[in-house]
Amino acid sequence: MKLTPRYLVNNKIEIVANEAGFATEYKPVYQRHILVYRGIDNILEFKLLNADQKRISTSLYTPRFVAFDENDNMVIDKDCTVLDDGSSATKGLFQVTITENELLSIKQQYFSYVIYLVDSSNAKTLTYANSHHSNNGIIYIDGQTFPGAKEPYTVSTFTQEGDVWYSESVTAEPALNGNEALHTAAIYTDSYIGNITIEATLENQVTGSTDWAAIATVSISSATEPTPVNFSGVFNFLRFKATANPSNTITKILVRN
Repeated sequence: MKLTPRYLVNNKIEIVANEAGFATEYKPVYQRHILVYRGIDNILEFKLLNADQKRISTSLYTPRFVAFDENDNMVIDKDCTVLDDGSSATKGLFQVTITENELLSIKQQYFSYVIYLVDSSNAKTLTYANSHHSNNGIIYIDGQTFPGAKEPYTVSTFTQEGDVWYSESVTAEPALNGNEALHTAAIYTDSYIGNITIEATLENQVTGSTDWAAIATVSISSATEPTPVNFSGVFNFLRFKATANPSNTITKILVRN
């Protein structure tokens, strides 16, 4: 049996504060990029140093963490938690938690981050990623470790056939859903009055002669909020049938398989 180790360690990053002028004897070439993962809370721990790599007490400061995307839009701005209790073991330490919810709508990408210190008089002191006065650090948002839910399919086009209207068909993801497939649809309407029937097929492709079966029917009467509907089953394709003209009254239907 092959043993594969995993490590449970603190994600600790060193930053430099220019309190008394930078020395020239020691200059780090770079600072490592921080990996942050979507789908889970990320705790980042920082150690505040001077130019001689000696720890600086953070007990009199409130560190502030700010992150920007590639277009310089601020996406995170929050206070850090000071861990410095006056002991040598915790001197200069503070941490920030980037929560799962804060990363929920952020795609996999690189961010820049800045940390500055705020004292009791609200004066701000900028910290640096290294002794070359580079203040921006780099964060990589990893979206593959916890991929999360896929984007829903959007249905918005209907075609009239006689007295009813049919939407375009969307895949029901049969290969992913196994034998206990749960599907969810959210129907967005504006002054729509009528029924919407969800239809499904087991055929491998959709043609003019495809056989469709009714799975669920929703009655809507001028709903002002999205109408949800859940249904189960392994199908190849789905579509929606409206009994009233959906033009300008059914805004969209979101489907997640």
